[in-house]
Amino acid sequence: MIVLGIDPGLANLGIGIVEGDARKARHLHHVCIYTESAWLLPKRLLYLHTELTRLLEVFAPQAVAIEDQYLRKQADVAFKVGQAVGVVQLACAQADVPIYAYGPMQVKQTLVGHGRADKTQITYMVKASLGLREVGSSHASDALALALTHLAQQPMQRALATSRR
Repeated sequence: MIVLGIDPGLANLGIGIVEGDARKARHLHHVCIYTESAWLLPKRLLYLHTELTRLLEVFAPQAVAIEDQYLRKQADVAFKVGQAVGVVQLACAQADVPIYAYGPMQVKQTLVGHGRADKTQITYMVKASLGLREVGSSHASDALALALTHLAQQPMQRALATSRR
């Protein structure tokens, strides 16, 4: 299974793409898509959509994993992140790829084993799990962590789907 993880943001949208299953994952790609604050909002949103659409076409993921925390202390930041999430949802709907949302605690629990892990621990586990020396952007690292979380959660999600039938 190919999973595209997304750390949403208007200025910095982290992307991490992995392939595999809960036992073994392979790194395919990661990047942080940057938009300039001087650009008008429609241009920033279009740029995010264009880049994400291209990555969806190139890698053809079976799932997208996105961070499920849009609550921010600053309303303007929350609004901008929400707009980026809307662009992600649109691009995924156009590509017919399902989106799965994971909260920060769930990612930390999955990768490190407890919900109080810090960014350094998450980045370490991402690099160790995928055999990477460096990840670069913390946004790309978070996106890879989301993708790995989805791979780890898949067996449970399948079991739940089967039990609901």
